[in-house]
Amino acid sequence: MTPRAEATQRRLFEATMRLARGTGIAGVTVDHIAAEARVAKGTVYYNFGSKDGLIEALLRYGIGELAERLTTAVDDAGDDPSAGLAALIDAALAFIEQYPGFSQILVSELWRTPGSWAETLAPLREEILTILERQLALVAATRRFPEGVPVRRAATALFGTLLVTALDWLVFEPQRDRSEVRDSVLTLLAARAEPG
Repeated sequence: MTPRAEATQRRLFEATMRLARGTGIAGVTVDHIAAEARVAKGTVYYNFGSKDGLIEALLRYGIGELAERLTTAVDDAGDDPSAGLAALIDAALAFIEQYPGFSQILVSELWRTPGSWAETLAPLREEILTILERQLALVAATRRFPEGVPVRRAATALFGTLLVTALDWLVFEPQRDRSEVRDSVLTLLAARAEPG
């Protein structure tokens, strides 16, 4: 793919994410996307074939970008698994802060049954869960994780928590600093309900 084609596709992705933030993906048309990206309508069809083709490519692009940021954050955090977990959570929140429209698409499409994008999203979801699970397993190995909680289940809960918490933050409390939101998620991970 040429640099020009990559730049055009990125513009179309970003336009779609901005529009989805306001109306949801169902309310976005090819005409809207083209106008927002300031390209001819035919450019969408030329690059993706259809709106569905654009959405599928967008999902792959967005999850790929998120996975790369999470992996880089963990690598940059060093050998401390807890620091890696904090860095991972911060990177996820930064991504959602930058691309709230994409995150809204994920929330609306990941758990919708039957979903139009279920076949596309299943392996993409698995990619993110694997990154989260790997880091949580490292934390669990240091005994800084509640005993008896399956790491896979915790990774799934963390993924959902990150998406919903970040979107709630951006809609209802945008004045809060991202570090406060990160610390809230870390506190939630560490909390254990004691029997009454």
